[in-house]
Amino acid sequence: MTIGRLIEGRDAVLTCDVSTSVREAAGMLAERRIGALPVMENGKIAGIFSERDVIYRLHEFGPDMLTKPVGEVMTTPPVTVDPATSVMAALSLMTRRRIRHLPVVENGRMIAFVSIGDLVKHRIDKIETEAAAMRDYIQTA
Repeated sequence: MTIGRLIEGRDAVLTCDVSTSVREAAGMLAERRIGALPVMENGKIAGIFSERDVIYRLHEFGPDMLTKPVGEVMTTPPVTVDPATSVMAALSLMTRRRIRHLPVVENGRMIAFVSIGDLVKHRIDKIETEAAAMRDYIQTA
């Protein structure tokens, strides 16, 4: 299965701009109960702002970091995948790079944002389906 098939029918991605304050972006994470936001600059993905960025920069700069623009504290450059990437290749990339979110980019434009949870859920569903098919096969043999 490819990332493109996995993201079919998804809603628009919530993003923020590089000029958004850390306080506002952190509020977006909290309100939506999400772990990261793609950060955009002139319509292109510039980085990713995550819970980890908040913690690391809070430790580094103290509470004054809340007034900084996200563009100064985000993780950059973003690691991305394209829709043709397989789910397993994306999982492998996330594991190797120790990241939890991947922007999906096509023709230079971000079209989706997937989390490791999305990919793991897909794998678990697939394994459960295969196990059920195996049980059915054994019972009818």
